[in-house]
Amino acid sequence: MTHQQSPAEPVGTSPNGAGWLPDALGPHYQQRTLPLGPDPDGEGDAVATLVRYVPSGDVEHTAGAVLYTHGFTDYFFQEHLAEYYAARGFQFYALDLRKCGRSLLPGHTPHFVTDLAFYDQELTEALRIVRAETGAPVVLTAHSTGGLIVALWLDRLNRRHGTAAAGITGLVLNSPWFDLQGPSYVRTVGTSLIKAVGRFRKLSSVPGSNTISTYGDSLHRSASGEWDYNLDWKPLRSFPVRLGWLRAIRHGHARLHKGLDIGVPSLILRSRTTKFARKYSPAVDVADAVLDVGQIQRWSGCLGDRTNIVPIEGAKHDVFLSGPQPLARAFAEVDSWLTWLAGYRAAANARLPEAGS
Repeated sequence: MTHQQSPAEPVGTSPNGAGWLPDALGPHYQQRTLPLGPDPDGEGDAVATLVRYVPSGDVEHTAGAVLYTHGFTDYFFQEHLAEYYAARGFQFYALDLRKCGRSLLPGHTPHFVTDLAFYDQELTEALRIVRAETGAPVVLTAHSTGGLIVALWLDRLNRRHGTAAAGITGLVLNSPWFDLQGPSYVRTVGTSLIKAVGRFRKLSSVPGSNTISTYGDSLHRSASGEWDYNLDWKPLRSFPVRLGWLRAIRHGHARLHKGLDIGVPSLILRSRTTKFARKYSPAVDVADAVLDVGQIQRWSGCLGDRTNIVPIEGAKHDVFLSGPQPLARAFAEVDSWLTWLAGYRAAANARLPEAGS
């Protein structure tokens, strides 16, 4: 269970981005506003929000740091994920992207951007802060649309400066959105239409894009789920999908499908099966009700570097919001991969020539 964050709660803001303030998740969480300046899509000024977990007592952070990025119609509220990483020696941070969750301001269209590269600004600044505060190597973690956003950012970062030089050592993706679900004609003829119309009618919504609450019903405690979160920031029926945003997503998919080079090893977790349904049933609780898991499997190899793809039996779309058994299996897979990653990094460092040799 998680604490439900309400807009009415006095969480505070830091307009100049200079410090950490209490976050409504509770006494062990703090937030910091990252000013981003004028929104490139003309909706006033934009901000992002960095959240950090501060456990009580003396905790040794010997493993590194984690920076988490959410997906569409989402924000960070998964306290158990922060606690999981902290228990394994990681300092945990999460980013609410511009116009999402804590970063949604009056006049903003939720989650709306016309270019996924706009997110590079807050991702780069969040990474800078995490590195400055911890001095530790960073493992990135991202869910669904966040997985696409972070992968594209890493590719650009790696080509400019190198992800290793930036202090990033690995990537954990949780059901990343790597292609448009549905029949093949949606990904061909449909995509051409999206790109043409989305260029001129950017804020028009895709008909029916927020009429089904199946996945939300499986998650939130007000329906059939067990999780508590802010329905203003993560509504059961999702936010409307805007054509300009979907056009940006399809451009991102096309770039991914040509092959990326993110520069670090990755672990990709997904459900074993997909279950699309217009109404909730218990079958939705043990499958991905949002994405086609076959597409995740197909395109994960396009990340470059070493990839490890693991299907989790009984997992939901957000693998880390699954029932107890698949959640335990997912955490066990992350445990195993983090152990491997530490050994891989140690072996790579041992092969580096000594200074002056």
